[in-house]
Formats: sequence, C-alpha cells, structure tokens
Amino acid sequence: MQALATILVALIALEHVYILILEMFLWTTPRGLKAFGMTPAQAEATKTLAANQGLYNGFLAAGLVWSLLHPDPGVAFQLKLFFLGCVVLAGLYGGATASRKIFVIQALPAAIALVAVLIAG
Repeated sequence: MQALATILVALIALEHVYILILEMFLWTTPRGLKAFGMTPAQAEATKTLAANQGLYNGFLAAGLVWSLLHPDPGVAFQLKLFFLGCVVLAGLYGGATASRKIFVIQALPAAIALVAVLIAG
C-alpha cells in the first residue's frame, strides 16, 4: 500500500505542475483556452490572475515533491497530509465557486491519495 500511496502523491504533484504550466504559460494559447473554456479576450484580461493561480499550484506541487523526498518518514507523512489536504480544500473551493469539474479533476484524486497515505500510515 505504501507504493500505491507514493505513486498517487507523485501523480497529484505532476498534475499540479501541469496546472502551473497551463495557468502560467499556456493560458492564452489554444490549449489553455480549451482547458478553461475561455475566449481569447477573457484569457488576455485574466492572464495575470491566472499566472498567480499557477504559482500557487506550483507551491502545492513543490510541497508534495518535498513530502516524497524528505528523509524522515514521520515528517514526510505529515507533509503528505498537509499538502494533500491543501489540494483537497483548494479543489473543493474551486469546484464550489469556479467549475464543478474541479471537484473531479483536483479534489477527488487528492482525496483518494490522502486516504491511501492514511491507510499506508
């Protein structure tokens, strides 16, 4: 179960690196427009806000990577719980305020990883 939990945490970290890239660098490109359902004018008007969001997603990814690399298993466990909890909360808030698909894309996978980490203990 420990290996599964580690894989799930790594996948959540990679997902947030991808979100960082979408929000910071691809926001106004066809890929970014499609991912967020925006018009070019909307994307251009919100480009700075999106880059800020992307940076925060990068911090979540960095924390999850830190949790995977920390040499002390007890500290690593606590880091996983904290950063996965942050991702779940961000996904719940985003799903409630921005788009319901955020529940499925962000909150649900992080919640599954969180449960796996808790079970692997």
